[in-house]
Amino acid sequence: MNTAAFQNIIRKYQYTFHRVVDFVPGKDQLLPMDFTQQNKSLNSEILGDEHIFSDYVLQKLQTTNSRYGIGGYGENRTIYSISPVFDGAQPGEEPRRLHLGVDIWGPAGTKVYAFMGGMIHSLAFNDQFGDYGATLILLHQLDGFPFYTLYGHLSLRDIETLSAGQYVSIGQAIGHFGELHENGHWPPHLHFQIILDMELKEGDYPGVCKYSERDKYLANCPDPDLILQLNRYIKA
Repeated sequence: MNTAAFQNIIRKYQYTFHRVVDFVPGKDQLLPMDFTQQNKSLNSEILGDEHIFSDYVLQKLQTTNSRYGIGGYGENRTIYSISPVFDGAQPGEEPRRLHLGVDIWGPAGTKVYAFMGGMIHSLAFNDQFGDYGATLILLHQLDGFPFYTLYGHLSLRDIETLSAGQYVSIGQAIGHFGELHENGHWPPHLHFQIILDMELKEGDYPGVCKYSERDKYLANCPDPDLILQLNRYIKA
């Protein structure tokens, strides 16, 4: 299925989707968060300590009275330099820096819901520094077309009782934002990503790609806001 066809199908059913995180329009605020080199407030001291980085995000949310920070789709991020997970396999090889999902930043323990029914495709604990940590991937189908959603940086306890092949219902609580030790050592957040072709992968799929492979990966991973429908609530 090509990206345009998928977008048309998703838009057809958008009104039926459940929220992925609790959010009250008109009451709750969203803070756009920039993790590119344009964000001069991020320095090596902040990025070099997971606790300081978490405090940085929390302080941003508190000072702006925002329930969540949000953003990152198609963003070329400098923050991935903190982890060798995103470096090339060979010296001099292009590193991965382009983000393929949307991050929703908020307190650890924040509930995550299934936006529609589906089946658990796979799950894993990707426990390298900078990786997804606890990861859940669901398989969905609309108008006969299959596609997948990936939920990264969850709580480890969320996936310990799950297994591939189980079904989930629309609105079901499927996870929570994980703590540092179980979410790849990132400030608590959800990485939400749409994937059209899993390429035979299980429990994992790149959430960050090389900039030179941008077109390929963005076509296979359309804008998650098609499902989240949160950007409309970001105040200019």
